Amino acid sequence: MTPERQQLVRDSWRHIEPIAIPSAQFFYDKLFELDPTARPLFARTDMAAQHQKVMDMLTQIVQAIDDPERFVTELAELGRRHAGYGAREADYASVGAALLWTLERGLGDGFTPEVRDAWAEAYRMMAGIMRRAARS
Repeated sequence: MTPERQQLVRDSWRHIEPIAIPSAQFFYDKLFELDPTARPLFARTDMAAQHQKVMDMLTQIVQAIDDPERFVTELAELGRRHAGYGAREADYASVGAALLWTLERGLGDGFTPEVRDAWAEAYRMMAGIMRRAARS
């Protein structure tokens, strides 16, 4: 990922942070719409706490995007945890779609084609690391 794309991800995330909790709600609503089979994974989850956790986690990942060692370490750990929660390989597609939809909704006109491409690339990297760790 180029430094310019990393900067697009960081800059756009700064606009999401003030609306983090509503964005997390939109994310999960969209995820469950796209993939109703994901809902049971959260049956015993305090969703208000989960909203905060997912946004905190994304903030950490965005902050580490230009630090490959930290980026990979954090995502590998996350991938292993998600495998333990029952996440499947196929779940990554719906999560990615829900994330991009949430970013588009939150950023409005700021969700330019360049920002979309940067986030799509970042998510492909994230999901790839998490999938590999989950399989190991």
